[in-house]
Amino acid sequence: MEDAGSLLLLPPPARRVLIILALLLLTAGSLARRASSDAVRYDYRAYTECKPHPEPALYNGGILGWASKTTEFRIDDEGNYSPAFVLYNLSAATAYSFSCLGPSHMSSDNFLTLIQVPKKIWDFLTVNRCWVKLEGPASAHVKARILTLENAASQCIGTALVRNDCWSFLKGGFTLNAASQTSVLYFQTVSPDASTISIKSASLQPFSPDQWTQHREDRIQLNRKRFVNIHVSDGNGSRVVGAKVAVHQITRDFPFGSAISRTILGNKAYQDWFNARFNAAVFENELKWYATEPSPGKEDYAAADELLRFVQSNDVMARGHNIFWEDPKYTPRWVKNLTGSQLRAAVAGRIESLLSRYKGDFVHWDVSNEMLHFDFYENRLGGNATAEFFATAKRADPLATLFLNDFNVVEVCDDVSSSADSYVSRLRRLADAGVTFEGIGLEGHFGRPNIPYVRAVLDKLGTLRLPVWLTEIDISSSFDQKTQAAYLEEVLREGFAHPAVDGIMLWTAMDANASCYQMCLTDGNFSNLPAGEVVDRLLGEWQTREVLGATNDRGSFNFSAFLGEYKLSVTYQNLSAEGTFSLARSDDTKHINVRLRVSA
Repeated sequence: MEDAGSLLLLPPPARRVLIILALLLLTAGSLARRASSDAVRYDYRAYTECKPHPEPALYNGGILGWASKTTEFRIDDEGNYSPAFVLYNLSAATAYSFSCLGPSHMSSDNFLTLIQVPKKIWDFLTVNRCWVKLEGPASAHVKARILTLENAASQCIGTALVRNDCWSFLKGGFTLNAASQTSVLYFQTVSPDASTISIKSASLQPFSPDQWTQHREDRIQLNRKRFVNIHVSDGNGSRVVGAKVAVHQITRDFPFGSAISRTILGNKAYQDWFNARFNAAVFENELKWYATEPSPGKEDYAAADELLRFVQSNDVMARGHNIFWEDPKYTPRWVKNLTGSQLRAAVAGRIESLLSRYKGDFVHWDVSNEMLHFDFYENRLGGNATAEFFATAKRADPLATLFLNDFNVVEVCDDVSSSADSYVSRLRRLADAGVTFEGIGLEGHFGRPNIPYVRAVLDKLGTLRLPVWLTEIDISSSFDQKTQAAYLEEVLREGFAHPAVDGIMLWTAMDANASCYQMCLTDGNFSNLPAGEVVDRLLGEWQTREVLGATNDRGSFNFSAFLGEYKLSVTYQNLSAEGTFSLARSDDTKHINVRLRVSA
């Protein structure tokens, strides 16, 4: 007779009913306590360091905190044993937040946990967390996965780079495509040498869509807005009651932009459309090495120069993308033929030429693009090549913020090359080589986004206290335009609300044929497509266009406004005052004292 573990992970349709019946028998006689998340706030805490002892479970374990346990039950998945939780009545609308800590070994404490989730939970999202530890290799990636037994579909919902001598923090989350009566949350290591996985302090917390939205709104108020109190007095210093106050936003503080290419040059309709929306830009291809030096010594910066003049003339900040691209497919053909001292001289010349020409012009430089996935330069120049790139770039342009930039960090969970822990590990190795890191670039080329997982990854990367930018956001063209727009809205709302994110760039440059890499915001006449409608709506939400009011009986007028620059006008009878003020991020209320004078 086959063991229950293999049945759970590989459930043939003919056995599915038997599996569910077996699970129900295991829980017979136990009553699940009512789970409520009405008063629970999302916990943004995360850890990137490996600890000798696990921290307590977040949310007191959430819906896992009152689970019954069956010992000596192990799930066999791809040769590795795993603890597991069986969950009932999961909703397609709910965000589930998960976390845990663990070592990579399994002992007699391994268990299958069975949880009867009340049907009231069916409108919730969930976040998952735990501490994890391995037995076997010094380190390996461990994934948390959710398996829905109705269709035997499994998805990765969180990952951690786990060691055998301390506890690592795994944080993730998921939503389901469809409601599931029975699901299994289990753990998997991709290392064939890992014998067991141990977990501690596991938690699984559901959040309703309304709760998830409220978390975002709370963070926007805390991180993207600020309270203002305007105090109005007359020439004698007496409070003025009933003075009319008008506040108008001039500029936005949060950088929100799009990729552009040479097709915007000379195209007034495109330029007007872009300038009406964005305060940041990145050149799609015009700064890449293959574009600026297609053959050795023959440099061509004409297109990049024109694009820079365009953005500077419109007070648009620009990111520099990129100095080196580690993918050999995008390395200049002539560079691929160089080795040793010739290659070293070429890369030194590349940095010197590019950054001396544009010193002070670009706020960021993506120094090494996609190095979590490729290693063209380090493979040829040695393991310190990237550290040398950063050091040389910093000397050449000390005011620019230097970034790594990579894909699949927030987009998917299964790519362990670019997990949050892989990113952090790479940063630490470079720091050990003397690199002072300044920025984290996350490309964000999404399929169907797993928003609770996105938040969990941002939580982890946010612990480094470095600027995090979403640098190339788009949604796959495999979806229709309305679906693209819906997914884009969720990604943008999550990114804008998260406290770790300092800027968002869309990868929506339009080419001469009115097409884009994956997703366009408009058609060729610059009429909005569904994704463009989303962008315009969000830009409207994320700025304080105008605030009108009057001072109260204490001569004050208070309001909350998005960060940025503002024009202020105050009038009372024949008295008036005008001026400007700036709102920068702060927990303190901004107090502005206005003394009215007789109008000219």
